[in-house]
Amino acid sequence: MANRSALIRVPAKRGNSTRVELRSPDPSCNPYLALAVILGAILDGVENKIEPPLQVEENIYHMTKKERKRAKIDSLPASLVEALDLLDDDEIIKDALGNHIYDEFISAKEKECDKFRTYVTQLEVDMYLNMQ
Repeated sequence: MANRSALIRVPAKRGNSTRVELRSPDPSCNPYLALAVILGAILDGVENKIEPPLQVEENIYHMTKKERKRAKIDSLPASLVEALDLLDDDEIIKDALGNHIYDEFISAKEKECDKFRTYVTQLEVDMYLNMQ
């Protein structure tokens, strides 16, 4: 597959060097937690014989929202709050992390959300408190 816009892809070159690329983790993520949930998802797919979707040849970045929906391509969460809401519904990830790590992770991220939510930025001061 030559399309570099896909989340997961098997590059076009085949043979002894065939590999799978996962292009989603943020470079600032915890690689141990990311690998744990990736392996948990892979294991779930193998155990439940989940067929991967058909490959997408188009550049996903140039597709409209309607085209992505028709191709059953979901977007990643747009915010940390949205990501945590989705995580709360995902038993596969919860199982991969285990209760202790999951609970600590959620606690830390909820505190992070509160800091962002309550922080007043300079833009807000300039927009709403400028009395000129």
